[in-house]
Amino acid sequence: MQYVNLGSTGLKVSRICLGCMTYGAKSWREWVLDEEASRPLIRQALEAGVTFFDTADVYSQGVSEEILGRALKEFGPPREHLVVATKVHGAMGRDPNARGLSRKHIMQAIDASLRRLGMDYVDLYQIHRFDPSTPMEETLEALNDVVRAGKALHIGASSMYAWQFAKYLHLARLHGWSRFVTMQNHYNLLYREEEREMIPLCRDEGIGIIPWSPLARGVLAGNRQAGTARARTDEYSRQLYDATRDADERVVDRVAKTAEKLGVPPAQVALAWLLQKHGVTAPIIGASKPRHLDDGIAALDLSLSSEDIKGLEEPYVPHSVRGHG
Repeated sequence: MQYVNLGSTGLKVSRICLGCMTYGAKSWREWVLDEEASRPLIRQALEAGVTFFDTADVYSQGVSEEILGRALKEFGPPREHLVVATKVHGAMGRDPNARGLSRKHIMQAIDASLRRLGMDYVDLYQIHRFDPSTPMEETLEALNDVVRAGKALHIGASSMYAWQFAKYLHLARLHGWSRFVTMQNHYNLLYREEEREMIPLCRDEGIGIIPWSPLARGVLAGNRQAGTARARTDEYSRQLYDATRDADERVVDRVAKTAEKLGVPPAQVALAWLLQKHGVTAPIIGASKPRHLDDGIAALDLSLSSEDIKGLEEPYVPHSVRGHG
């Protein structure tokens, strides 16, 4: 396993982050693994040297956090050796205040997440999306108070427009509040619109990039052809990628041909491409099978030539913005 600084902070993280949306309750999503099926994969990640784990309160309505917390306590090294991230924004009930980025919801949500995780603090507390109904200053001051209270060491953000993120960073600097140290954005070989504004902004500001869906919800790994449960039932995947399916298939084909040439699975090629991008700290990998983790770890040692990279990127066509909502 390789370890790097998280953005411009002094915090060291594994270059592979285990995303835990896959672990929770099937009542939330059909393709989600229950606790019994999830625990061996979390243990495998720990044994491979993964120290960075990402979840969110909205994943299976808190069950993901509970499963992760129990598994880390049983299988993991001491808490101080782990880097645990969770998120706030999504609806956690019918109450209109049980969602968004208001001060009220953030203060309730961090305490609820810590209870479910069984931890005193998280290393990274992230806003899951932008909330247009709450003033930015209210959100930032509340997050600053979460950090000052010792409930989070750092704060991060997820998919939004670059101008929104730039304004958050400016306001935090202006008021002397804790600044976002990471951007968890939608970035992979099928969706590269982030290269236009968000990624240059993050590089300039020293923000760590921790992409979600590095395999395009499994499409780059060939799950459409395999007919997996997730490929059949993941409605969000269809929202993200069906509109550009014909163009995307040309990229998927390049990934498959490059993988065949190198003698590795397509997932390793797609992840290696992302890991070689300047500014990317750690892709967030969702693993529902042991080989998914194996591919992520193997990708760390797979070096793509400039010719390989040119061939993988050449078929890409501009996409409309996806993943911000």
